[in-house]
Amino acid sequence: MVDQIAFRNALACFASGVTVVTAPGDGQGPVGVTVSAFCSLSLDPPLILVCLDNRTGCIAQFLESGAGFTVNVLAADQHALSDAFAGPQTFDLHGHGFKAGATGAPILDGVAAALSCQTHAIHDGGDHRIVVGRVADVQVTRDKAPLVYFQSSYRGLSERP
Repeated sequence: MVDQIAFRNALACFASGVTVVTAPGDGQGPVGVTVSAFCSLSLDPPLILVCLDNRTGCIAQFLESGAGFTVNVLAADQHALSDAFAGPQTFDLHGHGFKAGATGAPILDGVAAALSCQTHAIHDGGDHRIVVGRVADVQVTRDKAPLVYFQSSYRGLSERP
């Protein structure tokens, strides 16, 4: 059996970008949740995946077939935004700037990139759901560095000379 603390410590050695995944909501307004488990899956068709904790209060907004959601890739100066949407409770976007993306899901102000998606498939992943999204539109801000998470804290990037 793998020790959970050792497992977490090993995973913390993998630097990752930080995203806030957003959905239009269920009539009470748009929602978002911080996600570091995000990656590309396929170029043709354009697919990505995100892993959502089953305890996430707004998870139902992402699990409907064909539901729209946006993966907002946070910029280096957006650690407070990441913190605001971290945890298992429901997150409402009131008080945070955004605009509707191509699928109706919010694109947060100031992000490095945004991928507007439709839910393509959902898979069981233990205590998480693996949500595969088909990318409908992308927006990129080339001059923004990404927010990076490594060993349980936010980090910056340095370029090699």
